[in-house]
Amino acid sequence: MSNFNPGRLFVSYANGVTATGPIFPRCYTLTHSDVTGELFLTIGLHYVWGNINSNRDEVLGTWKQSGKFLYYYVYIYLDQGEYDLNVIAKRNEVFRRELPLALTAIRYGDRFLFDAYPNLDQASIIINFISAYPQFARQENWGIFHKFKYEVINEE
Repeated sequence: MSNFNPGRLFVSYANGVTATGPIFPRCYTLTHSDVTGELFLTIGLHYVWGNINSNRDEVLGTWKQSGKFLYYYVYIYLDQGEYDLNVIAKRNEVFRRELPLALTAIRYGDRFLFDAYPNLDQASIIINFISAYPQFARQENWGIFHKFKYEVINEE
């Protein structure tokens, strides 16, 4: 897994969303540059489909509520128009390896919302791996957001 570097994360808020609200709806579109390693997080009322390239290596997330419980749902598209089993197996491997970095970037990028609503750190993260192949199409619980909190260390 790559190490998270907050200096390589660029966050933008789309119309209707601020650093502290609303929680519902709140959609996260995380993309990256293979060339620079920079991460781009857009937080809005909808996903930013225009930021998604043909590689389909984005991570999409949103908050959901069931009764009094909050969940963070992530959607990862493994097939991306490709149906070669070996390619999809490799994409699954890469996504799983880099997903902790992506979740850390999302948690850090929206840290002001987490500061305003500390209970969000206890929300379960549900990952939806989407594929035409049953062996890759699954839903998994990846723990809670607190596990992906990036601590800024003051160096003096």
